[in-house]
Amino acid sequence: MKVLWDTSFPIFFSDKEATDGAAPSECDSQFHFDDTPVVALSTGWYNKGSRCLNNITITANGRSVVAMVVDECDSTMGCDGDHDYQPPCVNNIVNASRAVWKALDVPHDQWGGLDITWTEA
Repeated sequence: MKVLWDTSFPIFFSDKEATDGAAPSECDSQFHFDDTPVVALSTGWYNKGSRCLNNITITANGRSVVAMVVDECDSTMGCDGDHDYQPPCVNNIVNASRAVWKALDVPHDQWGGLDITWTEA
């Protein structure tokens, strides 16, 4: 099972607000915004960055969306201070920007955990 998760660590921003104190993504040292379909993969799927900037197709809720891999959700050590010291992710997580959730037509009150499938696009 693969799980789409509404990300809570600060790599995706809801608008172009100041990003002071936050860290850019691992893949391209850029900040990414919620209006762009981007994801962070758990450590095993991130595979030492081998999927960086590649697109994946996420399918759920009878719909599909293509999103770019821009970061890792560390499922071994957790996150550093730049990522709000989040605990380690489980090993089957795809953290997604709001654009992904919206493209999958998931009502906002149901954002959280969602069973998905994904493939490399």
